Amino acid sequence: MTMRIETALIDTKIATPCLVLDREQIAKNYRNFCHKMDEIDIFYAVKANPHPDILSLLVTEGAYFDCASFHEITLVLAAGSHPSNICFGSTLKKSTDIADAYKVGVRYFTFDAREELQKISDHAPGSSVCCRILTNDFGTGAKWPLSRKFGCDENMAVDLMCEAGELGLIPSGISFHVGSQQTEPTAWQAPIAQISRIFKQLAHLGIALDTINIGGGFPTTFGDNAVPDISNYASVIKAALNVHFGRKTPRVIAEPGRALVGDAGIIVSEVVLVSQKSSNDAQRWVYLDVGRFHGLAETEGEAIRYRLTVPERQDSTSTPAIIAGPTCDSVDTMYERNPVEMPVDLKTGDIVLVHDAGAYTATYSSVGFNGLSPLRVCLVEDINQMKFPKLQAI
Repeated sequence: MTMRIETALIDTKIATPCLVLDREQIAKNYRNFCHKMDEIDIFYAVKANPHPDILSLLVTEGAYFDCASFHEITLVLAAGSHPSNICFGSTLKKSTDIADAYKVGVRYFTFDAREELQKISDHAPGSSVCCRILTNDFGTGAKWPLSRKFGCDENMAVDLMCEAGELGLIPSGISFHVGSQQTEPTAWQAPIAQISRIFKQLAHLGIALDTINIGGGFPTTFGDNAVPDISNYASVIKAALNVHFGRKTPRVIAEPGRALVGDAGIIVSEVVLVSQKSSNDAQRWVYLDVGRFHGLAETEGEAIRYRLTVPERQDSTSTPAIIAGPTCDSVDTMYERNPVEMPVDLKTGDIVLVHDAGAYTATYSSVGFNGLSPLRVCLVEDINQMKFPKLQAI
């Protein structure tokens, strides 16, 4: 939890559940990422958190944007970015969305299949295209693997980029993704080698590509310091680029999302119920008013382990408890296989903080499942305005 969020929450009662965001932390993360990844263009992965204030902040900071839908494109444009700073990065796009993106000026599209390439040619003629390749099929090192849903193999990438030129498109680059919350910096080495081979094959065919997209996957710490510093990632990536491209390295772009906004948000939730399944059951169940359908989707398989704290009971003795959400769906259970230490005197109404939840939470929240409202989002500034309305008016 950032100092600004902690300070804002002191003596504050806000309706729960609510994701509280610290824009200053996001700006700090972005500048640090740019500094460590110097000479690499940063395309923020909008899907991580598309809050308008985050987008406008990153526009001011000079970021580019990776968009997964036409709606995200409209959000980025509304925040003040130029269409030339946008990549329509999803490989799964409706023809109408491609056409709409083209109409507003977007000219950079990603694909991984022949039919997708044809759609781009039909509805965004003359655009630059980037082909996504398969890599790290088993998601090694990633807490949230992306495996085989996206990308094609090297041979197909070569064939498709040749076809792109024949269709009147501009074969621009090759992209990949090593899996979200990637804890192994070395995961980028093999894909960069793959891209080098593709570049060389296409060069022999008279096609000169100009861009390498190393994707996202850069992690946040979740408060456990279990991942290397971003400087370690930068060092490994730059070394791999030097080995395979030397002084002729083309433009390199990265698509961080979680690394920029993850630790800049905290979910304030409330205990709905603490129960046991029998009179002699030592295992407690703790039900919160936030769960899998309210933004904590990445607890699927207990993949992402959010840190939970109870500020008002931080001095109490704790024992393991199963953590579940408020809906009537049994899937709405976050941590059962690996229970979480919770205060023994925890009770209904206690506030529980879900730390480092700034990424992939509000956008995963359902729109009214069980009649419950989606996860609310507010900024530190919103809370301070509520607490000190007269001060804010000065």
